[in-house]
Amino acid sequence: MLRGFGLVRYIVFFVIDIGTRRVHIAGITNQPSEAWMKQIARNLTDSVDGFLKHTKYLILDRDPLYTRAFREMLNGSGVNVVRLPARSPDLNSYAERWIRSVRGECLSRVIPLGERHLRHLLAEYVTHFHQGRNHQGLGNRLIEPLAANANTDLGIVRRRERVGGVLNYYYRDAA
Repeated sequence: MLRGFGLVRYIVFFVIDIGTRRVHIAGITNQPSEAWMKQIARNLTDSVDGFLKHTKYLILDRDPLYTRAFREMLNGSGVNVVRLPARSPDLNSYAERWIRSVRGECLSRVIPLGERHLRHLLAEYVTHFHQGRNHQGLGNRLIEPLAANANTDLGIVRRRERVGGVLNYYYRDAA
């Protein structure tokens, strides 16, 4: 991403529930640190609204950002951390597929103009991923279907667009 004097690399920390395919963006930063990662762990395991509050296992690769303190915080909250062997992207296929999808369907078509813009793009993509994108692994269903019409074969076909038309979802109006 462009900043005053060059490109800025942002780290996007996301979590996927493999059973439901729900994705949660846990944090975005251009300067990751152990303190940032510990805050991410606190947010993910929060007893009220943490994404991992009912999760038993979290699969992590060998990225150095997953510090011992980060892993211990997760373990202390009842989340067992499973670390993948080095150089094994095939074992993390759900995460690799999501990265490929978000890049191919959204980020390769738009140049984010800063962290705020990147956050907006990813929030829109996650909403599209949950509510407007069919998933073969779920029987070609939506993760979070909106209220369906009883007359699915009648009515005008409408388009719901996100990110200025980069992402589209087609549906029928009630007749």
